[in-house]
Amino acid sequence: MQTVRHFLTLKDCSPAELTALIERAIDLKAMTKRGETYQPLKDRTLAMIFEKASTRTRVSFETGMTQLGGHALFLSPDDTQLGRGEPIEDSARVISRMVDLVMIRTFEQEKVEKFAAYSRVPVINALTDMYHPCQLLADIMTWTEQRGSPKGRTAAWIGDGNNMCHSWMNAATQFGFTLNIATPQGYDPNPQVVAANQAQLHFFRDPNEAAKGADVIITDTWASMGQEAEKKAREKAFAGFQVTEAMMALAHPDAIFMHCLPAYRGLEVAAEVIDGPQSVIWDEAENRLHAQKALMEALFLGFPH
Repeated sequence: MQTVRHFLTLKDCSPAELTALIERAIDLKAMTKRGETYQPLKDRTLAMIFEKASTRTRVSFETGMTQLGGHALFLSPDDTQLGRGEPIEDSARVISRMVDLVMIRTFEQEKVEKFAAYSRVPVINALTDMYHPCQLLADIMTWTEQRGSPKGRTAAWIGDGNNMCHSWMNAATQFGFTLNIATPQGYDPNPQVVAANQAQLHFFRDPNEAAKGADVIITDTWASMGQEAEKKAREKAFAGFQVTEAMMALAHPDAIFMHCLPAYRGLEVAAEVIDGPQSVIWDEAENRLHAQKALMEALFLGFPH
């Protein structure tokens, strides 16, 4: 029996597979823009398990599956209780006998790992508190479209050492670029993820130093879902970490700005930056659709070479 491939972090694919996936996503986007019908997943079903709310994740996966000829089944937090009623192992055994692919958006990384261990079909991590690998496929796709290969370039992460930061760290290793990380004291990324990607990383307390000469500046909301109670404390801790026009001016003259959204203008990013000419956030958001189509195609039909 063929081994089932999962996509729980960027490290589940080789660098060559990831690069080919980005190229395939760009091809699929062009096909969509030309109005071509391409439905290799006809009569296939994607189960979308949401324990965390989402706009972009649901719309992109559901639309992508439809465009590929298949069907997406939305399971809301009210429809499933992973591990709170039925054990995760049993949910995985049952659901994976009925569908062809599973996408999970939840809190603990351990949940998607356990589900994958007992699933007969590929499982995609659509966000956990530890990683957000699908967003990075869209981000690297956008960087490649806008400025060419990221290999040998420099990106600057400004803000919280969160799940997005962790996935950018993995991306730095897998795609061969340098990542400057600027976080306030007490908001550093996970030490194990740091250790696994150490060779590509540089750390700063001063975000302006991290931004100097960077080809891409990235940030994220200071208080993620589930951290609302910490919002005031976080706003105080992150004072000086807002991505401003002055900070962008320190980057490479051709630098682009990215944000996975939702964004809060006037907090982590100035309105002039996110709505300005260096911002590529709308292409980045759209590319979730195309990158995830390439991923789903690869998990069904095999990774492109």
